[in-house]
Amino acid sequence: MTTTAFTIGEVLNQLKHDFEDISISKIRFLESEGLISPDRTDSGYRKFSGDDVDRLRFILTAQRDHYLPLKVIREQLERVDSGNVDEPDPEGANGVLPGMGAPSALEVWKVAEAAHAEAARQTPEPGLLDPTAASVALSLTEFCEASGLRAHDVRELKEYGIVSGRGNDAAVMDGDDLAAARAARELLRMGLEARHLRMYAQFVDRELALFAQLVMPLMRQRGPEARRRAAKQLESLAGTTQKMKRALLARALRAHVQGG
Repeated sequence: MTTTAFTIGEVLNQLKHDFEDISISKIRFLESEGLISPDRTDSGYRKFSGDDVDRLRFILTAQRDHYLPLKVIREQLERVDSGNVDEPDPEGANGVLPGMGAPSALEVWKVAEAAHAEAARQTPEPGLLDPTAASVALSLTEFCEASGLRAHDVRELKEYGIVSGRGNDAAVMDGDDLAAARAARELLRMGLEARHLRMYAQFVDRELALFAQLVMPLMRQRGPEARRRAAKQLESLAGTTQKMKRALLARALRAHVQGG
């Protein structure tokens, strides 16, 4: 029996109606991440089966509707591939695995954190530019529950640039916002106020301006390779300057304690 095979353009046309932001480059990216593995023709062109299209539909739905990071989606698909759970149904349960239900963004975030807590102790920390944090989207209510802050505190943190949000009144927050808010919560508990934290946002703005000057030659070049090199350089700069800041702060604190 002949199995229908689709080109990447045909797959794009099938998915475009339901996923407006889908593109050929995104499909290629998901392949590079190991989430899909289409066959190849003798000439090297991709051949997508109906199962490949369903798998893509599941991945895209999990990202769009349930804000699942790629790492979590990959683990779900690996369980399917190993036969530990049923096949995901892209038409049912809004694209989530059977039995998973339709979790809120906050539930997804909690599950992701719990699932990777042990793995995080055994694997390298994600890069500073890792896109996973940006794939999380929490409402103000969910964000308050996840961060332990009141809505008033969140609004103040947004006012002073500690959290950004992607809507009016800090309506949609991502993983970077949540990490910053949790750190801010500890500082607020120590007696600081949101206005005191504004200097950290200002530090970042100045550091970003400095980094931008260094990577500008690469950013002016066209093509993904130049952008990858720029991202790598930015990661290196951030890591090195973090070491310097830590060393300078340690010296200053030591002198302060000894002098007191």
